[in-house]
Amino acid sequence: MTKDKNSYINRELSWLQFNARVLQEAADKSVPLIERLRFLGIFSNNLDEFFKVRYATVKRIDEAGKAGKSELGGIKASELLEKITQVVIKQQSESLGILNDIQKNLEDEGIYIINESQIDDSQHDFIKNYFIQNVSPALVTIILNDLVDLPILKDSAAYLAVRMNLENNEKQFALIEIPRSMDRFVVLPKKDNKDFIIILDDLLRYCLNDIFNIFDYKSITAHMIKITRDGELDFDSDLSKSFIEKISDSVKHRQVGEPVRFVYDKTIDKETLGYLMAKMGIDSNDSVIPGGRYHNRRDYMGFPSLGRTDLLYDKIKALPVKGLSLEESIFNTIAKKDYLLYTPYHTFSYVVKFLREAALDPKVKTIKITIYRLAQISHVASSLINAAKNGKKVTVSIELQARFDEQANIDYAEQMQDEGVNLLFGVSGLKVHSKMCVIEREEGTKLKRYGFISTGNFNESTAKIYTDFTLFTCNQKILKDLNKVFNFFEINYRIYRYKHIITSPHYTKAKLFKLIDKEIENVKQGKPAYIKLKLNSISSYAMVDKLYEASRAGVKIQMIVRGLCCLIPGVEGMSENIEVISIIDKFLEHTRLYIFCNDNDEKVYISSADWMTRNIENRVEVTCPIYDEDIKQELLDIFDICWSDNVKSRILNKNQNNRYKRNNLPKVRTQFATYDYYLKKLES
Repeated sequence: MTKDKNSYINRELSWLQFNARVLQEAADKSVPLIERLRFLGIFSNNLDEFFKVRYATVKRIDEAGKAGKSELGGIKASELLEKITQVVIKQQSESLGILNDIQKNLEDEGIYIINESQIDDSQHDFIKNYFIQNVSPALVTIILNDLVDLPILKDSAAYLAVRMNLENNEKQFALIEIPRSMDRFVVLPKKDNKDFIIILDDLLRYCLNDIFNIFDYKSITAHMIKITRDGELDFDSDLSKSFIEKISDSVKHRQVGEPVRFVYDKTIDKETLGYLMAKMGIDSNDSVIPGGRYHNRRDYMGFPSLGRTDLLYDKIKALPVKGLSLEESIFNTIAKKDYLLYTPYHTFSYVVKFLREAALDPKVKTIKITIYRLAQISHVASSLINAAKNGKKVTVSIELQARFDEQANIDYAEQMQDEGVNLLFGVSGLKVHSKMCVIEREEGTKLKRYGFISTGNFNESTAKIYTDFTLFTCNQKILKDLNKVFNFFEINYRIYRYKHIITSPHYTKAKLFKLIDKEIENVKQGKPAYIKLKLNSISSYAMVDKLYEASRAGVKIQMIVRGLCCLIPGVEGMSENIEVISIIDKFLEHTRLYIFCNDNDEKVYISSADWMTRNIENRVEVTCPIYDEDIKQELLDIFDICWSDNVKSRILNKNQNNRYKRNNLPKVRTQFATYDYYLKKLES
């Protein structure tokens, strides 16, 4: 099938529609008020990363003189850059309206976000003292001069662009960097039982004279600007440097990458704007976006709760896994059967307990694990270090190129290396994105393997807000295959064969095609045939085309795709048998689940891989079959709960209008219904 705009939705434009669904949560009046603000922060943070990565990639294609139409879904790179900017300007405008609405609702709740013109005498002393004690020592203020080049502005940092009209009728420009080391929201003393917050930007505006009192000016103004830079890592070829050093240097260089987006307060005067753009070398190929008074709205993710639990989602109590105790040996328990952990509904403590038990157990000889993103304070890492101190052979494949978490992984890598952990830095040209652990334990005269495999990172922080499956297993056949993957990390030139798991980059595409072909064959023979998929993203044209082929043959396909979706469902003669929904809610839907009917003898898999070219061809990914019948039924139930959602699911279609899925059936909200499902399992 020809890769044109009639067959696919462009991945960048589809991603922007995913972020529009995040913005819908900020606009949804049924979402608790402070949570709405935090969704606004997530929307802004997502957009920052989009410009650093995807927009920057398209810009490079354009600057290289390539049309890029085949890679970009039938759109020229130059046209796509313009379309992205148009969509983002519209979304930014919408987000400002949502923010204004939220602030009005906050005032109804007795919470006031005030600016510098609303400060009264009772707040003056507190603010001035706060500025002197906390803010002033952290400030970086740059005085601009026609004779001196502008220092390179930091990626995604927010700056106040200051203009002073001097008494001698000359102008003086300056930039104040908003300190990222400080909370953006300053909570002021309560007054009349009301809460008051001032944004750090406005506190600085209030204290401009304290900063610039050496200048003799008639008037002074300050407007926010922000620059986003290309987030791609560039590596030097210095053979004397270790891989850790190269990644570390590259992360530092990211701060001075090429600019790809410039956002400014639309009320800034043209002369100041022109002066700054000329100084920064902003040109027509960059996305120049007029915005509101405040930028870096990602900081709203950290908006203070002020003790107002009534304006937040109720915290759920993470449940135990039925039959799997934190007070008994996990090894002894999973030796008898497999268990499924589903965070955040279940507690992540099982993963830490498993590793801590392995660290202490004299019978455990080796621990092998892949790490992609660690928590800031990682009990996983400390357990592995503990194991190494106890004489275990600990091998960690750590991905130093996990985007935007490179520095955190470098820090832990160096710490583990110092403690005797054997570190592997993946495979040249491939990111290691698989999530797995294999432990070898001496039992009698033999080594027996135990382990787990997951759809998400071994990260205590994200486990509280990301939905992910982790399978604990003692299935020797699966674990033998997993062990081969670790062998591949150490001996890259050997291509191993696997009897049970599906791995990228060597086998995923072919194996998935074979599974889809089986459904096509079955439907042609009049047998039951369907495919059910839960993914974060699908952008591989090869996989999309294969699903189109299955649809044309009559295979019913249900897909739950959280993020970008290049597939166009419901098109007669191409995809009329494909339905796609997307669920955005309190938790980030992060599970990857593949279900194939197989003539009603379902084949069920959990995976670290989305159906994107990078996951299938350019990363090490692992897809694991589920053999335990109870867990298989559990996963089928979970998919059905998700598919039944008629509260937080949106229908994905060619119009990309993010219409909510509504029907006359009893209301089902996936994340609440899933928690109830596991509560009932505990009671049964």
